[in-house]
Amino acid sequence: MTSRLRISSINEKLLNQSVTLNGWVRTRRGSKGISFIQLYDGSNQNGIQAVADEVLENYEEISKLTTGTSVSIIGKVVESPAKGQAFEIHAEEVRVIGTSSGDLYPLQKKGHTLEFLREIAHLRPRTNTLGAVFRLRNTLSWAIHSFFQERDFLYVQTPIITANDAEGAGEMFHVTALDLENLPRNPEGKVDYSKDFFGTDVSLTVSGQLGAEVFALAFTDVYTFGPTFRAENSNTSRHLAEFWMIEPEMAFTDLQGMLVLTEEFLKYVIGVCLERHEEELEFLQKMYEPKLLETLHHIHQTQFETLTYTEAIDILQKSGESFEFPVKWGIDLQSEHERFLTEKHVKKPLNLIDYPAEIKAFYMKQNADGKTVAAMDVLFPRLGEIVGGSQREDSLETLSRKMKEHGLLGETYDWYLDLRRFGSVPHSGFGLGFERLVQFVSGMKNIRDVIPFPRVPGNANF
Repeated sequence: MTSRLRISSINEKLLNQSVTLNGWVRTRRGSKGISFIQLYDGSNQNGIQAVADEVLENYEEISKLTTGTSVSIIGKVVESPAKGQAFEIHAEEVRVIGTSSGDLYPLQKKGHTLEFLREIAHLRPRTNTLGAVFRLRNTLSWAIHSFFQERDFLYVQTPIITANDAEGAGEMFHVTALDLENLPRNPEGKVDYSKDFFGTDVSLTVSGQLGAEVFALAFTDVYTFGPTFRAENSNTSRHLAEFWMIEPEMAFTDLQGMLVLTEEFLKYVIGVCLERHEEELEFLQKMYEPKLLETLHHIHQTQFETLTYTEAIDILQKSGESFEFPVKWGIDLQSEHERFLTEKHVKKPLNLIDYPAEIKAFYMKQNADGKTVAAMDVLFPRLGEIVGGSQREDSLETLSRKMKEHGLLGETYDWYLDLRRFGSVPHSGFGLGFERLVQFVSGMKNIRDVIPFPRVPGNANF
């Protein structure tokens, strides 16, 4: 195959040189024996304009190019007289690779709703909006790995199929090889999972945290980055049944040490996007979130504030605001509370720490007051919670008691207690929903528009 360039590689060094570009026709318009072809290959936001003259021997074919047609164009890179682009291609050869069926092609030169685009998820990556979102998603993924690898974290792949529920929520997808039309039953009439593939009841994981703790207590600093699953029957703009999680785990690190790393991490990945994706962010700001760049720069440049949960409750109660959900100590904070704290009170990102033990998971470190645990949430303006984490309980006695209270003692979790029996150390970790991060950085309002193929109640298409 002829050597080729991506459109994003075109620069002043290639002026007056002949290049080969392959891509798809976004639009074609004609004027007095000239065709202006807007070509894109997914490597940048705007593609590039190619100008084809009627002297080309297949000009009649070129003049009939339709949106979505794939072509290969050989031509010279020249400075563009048109506004909004530095370069264009003077075509010397235009070869059609795959035709597109004209009016039947769903992506015409007009506005399409995001709801409609979800119905054609196999074609929506070709749009300006989803192209911008998925280039941002790609860069964020690279930046996440880069951040941790530069700091000597070990990347560990924890199981997707598990017998453990790290969150204790119980909203998990069961995995079975049993014949659902003829389920084996035990004497109590319940499904006999001893006859199943793994010999026990297993599910898709909701978190890689427990496995990450195993490796942190051998490698000190580790992280997972993989798919997780929740069988929560929710149709909101913030929930998916399948999503990706970033979960670092750090030995010899307390809550305060984790707060430092979390702020550094969030600023790093946002900074990479600001540096690399000016065009995409400007487009998304124009289309979806008017203050997108201002918010991202603010977070990148601002030192995060820290408040305890108790201080936050006091601030909310004295705010004079009329909240939909009443505020009292011991409640789970709602989005309206989180946004008030970040947008109106501190007016910056906020670390909220030391939550009531009753509303947090069994593995979180008990504080000396006996009422709270060393938990943390990072709250962002416009979004609310983006990161949740904690110092883990490293006392064997305390963890055993808390697991018993949650009904988690037994062979399934005994290995977790071993981590406290054999060389226990203070350790901490957090979880960041990747799609929540992409949603925030892109300014998209619905989380279904930042993952390639959203899995939601009643829909597993594509």
